[in-house]
Amino acid sequence: MPPAVPGHPGDRSDALIALADQCVQCGLCLPHCPTYRLDRAETESPRGRIALARALADGSLPVDPLTDAHLDRCLGCRRCEAVCPAGVQYGALLERTRQMQRQRRGAALRQRALEWLCARPALLYRLLGGYRALYPLLPKILPRPPARSTLHAAIVPNTDAPTRTAAIFTGCVARRYDAPAHAALARLCAAAGVIATTPSAQTCCGTLHAHAGNAAQGQRLAARNRAAFASGVPVLSSATGCHEAIAHALEGHAPVRDAAQFLLEHAQHLRFRPAGARVALHLPCTQRAVVQSDRALRALLARIPDLELVELPDTGCCGAAGTHMLDQPARAASLRQPLLDAFVASGATVLLSANVGCRLHLLAGGAKMVVHHPLEFLAEHLADSPTP
Repeated sequence: MPPAVPGHPGDRSDALIALADQCVQCGLCLPHCPTYRLDRAETESPRGRIALARALADGSLPVDPLTDAHLDRCLGCRRCEAVCPAGVQYGALLERTRQMQRQRRGAALRQRALEWLCARPALLYRLLGGYRALYPLLPKILPRPPARSTLHAAIVPNTDAPTRTAAIFTGCVARRYDAPAHAALARLCAAAGVIATTPSAQTCCGTLHAHAGNAAQGQRLAARNRAAFASGVPVLSSATGCHEAIAHALEGHAPVRDAAQFLLEHAQHLRFRPAGARVALHLPCTQRAVVQSDRALRALLARIPDLELVELPDTGCCGAAGTHMLDQPARAASLRQPLLDAFVASGATVLLSANVGCRLHLLAGGAKMVVHHPLEFLAEHLADSPTP
């Protein structure tokens, strides 16, 4: 996705109109849009939102709370972009639309507070630690965070494999909630002969800010991450929702690799013990439509003997969509329910999903399930001795 257009608001309007004019209004995206499936309304479809955004940008449509609501309810899943025959850059169009909305109406206090916290991952990590400690006494806004994980504890690199170095991107909310996944990634890397580091100066990827129209903050966070990953070694992303933002931030500075794709390239050094389990796999929208690492993940999991992997049907976006699960809880729950039903029907007791927001939203659904990052499951089933 191209970066936000700087300069005068008119520059952004012109860029938005140019993006909107790529749409040929064919409607092939409609069956793939979760909000269109939910409401069966043209204004809740990609085609409808593109028309609304263009009309706002050229001034032919007056500002209206209902129009804003239709644009706000877009999940940014970009399933439409993945199937568009005209190659419409819907993600870029949506971000520019929300930049204009934010300039006009500002942002709610909660949104500003979330952005402020996510831009300070170390503070957020400590606050989530306190939330974990006091969880029984507090309102259940989010699932209980996992215990603190020491990334490199008792990890010995495989000396039979060629030694390489990589860096792990830890993000903001994921720094605490995905700590077990980051530890698992470090262990998997070690088994493949890769020494994984975690630069302490890294920060949030900026996706939360960009999706809310705060392009300036997103660019500041990108600059901080460029400085943090200045060594130029491959940067491994484990949260599919963060991948594109960090990849654009580091473009020309360091290669960014999806963790599953990177590990698959080193899979000849990984040996797994039998699982003897029935496990469900959820593929987040960002993994399907943006990162496209689903094939690599399937191939990695297929290397675990005696694993019965049930890939859940594509029921559409789970409804997490960044802050959508907080801003539109009823709609988010409606979008989540078909996926929860599919999990129950699968007969599995463990669900794997590679995006932190999806896992938090699924855990909040009340179903009796164990939800892990696929990296945790892979590391748990590593054989004691690596394959030379």
